[in-house]
Amino acid sequence: MKDNMFSIIMAGGIGSRFWPLSRMKNPKQFLDILGTGKTLLEQTFNRIRNVIPQENIFIVTSNDYGSIVKKQIPEIKEEQILLEPKRCNTAPCIAYANYKIQKICPDANIIVAPSDHIILKENEFHDVLKKGLAFVSENDCLLTLGIQPSRPETGYGYIQIEGDKKTIELNKSFRKVKTFTEKPDLKMAELFIDSGDFFWNSGIFFWSLKSIMNAFGKYLVEIDNLFKEGIDYYLTDKEDDFIRRTYPRCRNISIDYGIMEKADNVFVLCSDFGWSDLGTWGSLYENLKKDRESNSITGKNVFVYDTKKCLINVPDDKLIVVQGLNDYILVESDNMLLICKKKDEQKIKRFVNDIRLEKGEDFM
Repeated sequence: MKDNMFSIIMAGGIGSRFWPLSRMKNPKQFLDILGTGKTLLEQTFNRIRNVIPQENIFIVTSNDYGSIVKKQIPEIKEEQILLEPKRCNTAPCIAYANYKIQKICPDANIIVAPSDHIILKENEFHDVLKKGLAFVSENDCLLTLGIQPSRPETGYGYIQIEGDKKTIELNKSFRKVKTFTEKPDLKMAELFIDSGDFFWNSGIFFWSLKSIMNAFGKYLVEIDNLFKEGIDYYLTDKEDDFIRRTYPRCRNISIDYGIMEKADNVFVLCSDFGWSDLGTWGSLYENLKKDRESNSITGKNVFVYDTKKCLINVPDDKLIVVQGLNDYILVESDNMLLICKKKDEQKIKRFVNDIRLEKGEDFM
């Protein structure tokens, strides 16, 4: 029954690795970064509501972005937008949504999805969502989607599966998780690819409400207890005040580290549906059209000479001449310019932190 199918869309990040296009006042999930006419959040919402009833979709975001969410997704009600007064990573965000959903439907089965992913094969993705929901409705487990890797990517986490890798049917095979590994170096990533039993960690999860709340009670007791204190306030006019008082007391921790890497009932659905987490400029480059020299160029007045394998993104009203670059990121937005080697893009987060320390929040 669809009545007990719910989804949590996480939309509170600031997208610092997409600086300077993604800024604190308008981060990447609220941008049409792919040039489709829809923002990443709008695309995510539209994909999810093909499987989950619209009224059962909750979007968790920062207090700062509530009005943006409402503007971009006018179909949902105010109570479906969960506003966080402080960024505390994904575990508190999910705990908050769990208790709100419990008030509505204690036997809910839930999909948790980030708001900023690319899905190229949407029909396959919808089928995977339905399979995942069916699996968790019948099993006391925590399920994640593992993506068939296409390259030794160092920007993703990896999941090692149990069982015979030769019998895997993508988008059909469920396997017990053996290990989780955070972003590896290139040598380790190459070993993972060669082994055949590692998948990218998509960060898309499924579980029954009962299973995930049991896991919080076992592995993240302090966070569970904090949100349990508000059990009488959810869906009342006292909810906002309770959340404002609770979040400053929350530990900053991800659901991956807090629960998924510790639990013994974690499974993975081995998948391939044209996924990218769009976490970096490099991952965007992989998904954009390119010219004869493998340049991806956004901007109406860009002239390139002796330039190859570059991502160039500038406003239409700027005229840019680029000569002699190979494998670079060049992005201009709001009078801020980034020029960075693609292979060093993981340093962008550090660059942003340095700018914040030296120049303050005006450039963030």
